[in-house]
Amino acid sequence: MSERANASVIPFKVDDELEGELDQASAETPLQNPAERLHIAEAVRMAEAIVFASAEPVSEKQLAARLPDGINVALAMAELQQVYARRGVNLVRVGDAWAFRTAGDLAFLMSRDTVQQRKLSRAALEVLAIIAYHQPVTRAEIEDIRGVETSKGTLDTLLETEWVRMRGRRKTPGRPVTYGTTETFLDHFALEEIRDLPGMEELKGAGLLSGRMPSNFSIPQPPADPDVLTEDEDPLTDIDLEELGLLTPRVTED
Repeated sequence: MSERANASVIPFKVDDELEGELDQASAETPLQNPAERLHIAEAVRMAEAIVFASAEPVSEKQLAARLPDGINVALAMAELQQVYARRGVNLVRVGDAWAFRTAGDLAFLMSRDTVQQRKLSRAALEVLAIIAYHQPVTRAEIEDIRGVETSKGTLDTLLETEWVRMRGRRKTPGRPVTYGTTETFLDHFALEEIRDLPGMEELKGAGLLSGRMPSNFSIPQPPADPDVLTEDEDPLTDIDLEELGLLTPRVTED
């Protein structure tokens, strides 16, 4: 976990205003024991410091490893999220991780400092949408859905953005690579989980789908947990990663 600063050496003291907000945020929780409340409040402060100091979203597993034993991480993060709900930065969930992000209604303040990114081609956007909704999906399956050949460069571009990743290999002849989305994809598009992708009615309302779609047209429901391999997928091995150029080849000594 890369960090903007070392949280273990930053003197951290919550101000009176934040202490009051923690009390207000926890007022509706079932914890009544003052000692228990103090314990969870301190854990909330620690979680705030950890997430603030990290340049990347922090997973609940990482938080659990650094917070005191016995802390209900989900409860602590829910309280911290409520504290920041009305602030200029919000605590948001990104998959199974947490990060601070500028409040949505204040995003315009950052526009002058935003680096202009090269826009994805129409082909790349089509492939990205297919991967997001149909994952896990192979290159051949993408081409079958699009009806045209998909260049390696298009997939390479999506892999470089870190919005798409190689998941595994399909248990079919040739063992083709399967593709899926990443937490970076969720973070960029402000999605808590992949199932928050817009459905068909939302896409129609946004003008992204024609009102004269075939009667049998449907949009697949993305998997609940895109990180879990399906029954027809094998995990990528070190040999696979070497073949795909994702791992430096091992050097054997004579």
